[in-house]
Amino acid sequence: MKTIPVQEISAPAVSCSTCAACCCQLEVMLITDTGVPQRFIDTDDWGGEVMRRLDDGWCAALDRDSMRCTIYENRPLICREFEMGAAECIEERRGITTAYR
Repeated sequence: MKTIPVQEISAPAVSCSTCAACCCQLEVMLITDTGVPQRFIDTDDWGGEVMRRLDDGWCAALDRDSMRCTIYENRPLICREFEMGAAECIEERRGITTAYR
């Protein structure tokens, strides 16, 4: 009897055009100076600088129409290191998937 291999079901490719920008709901500490405009900077309860978030939890630098960063060239170091498609990205996407169904 011949066994037919089972194809793996793969997750859809991660790209900016298919992203719900869920990482833009995470707290972002500013640990280096990358040129983030002052209007996007807030102070946390411990006195550290963080990206300002709006009342609904989204980053203030996120363009809600395109779901893209308006300060991409000057985004914080932690945003630069949060690699699209990496394990952390996939985990955050998995957690927000049901919000868009």
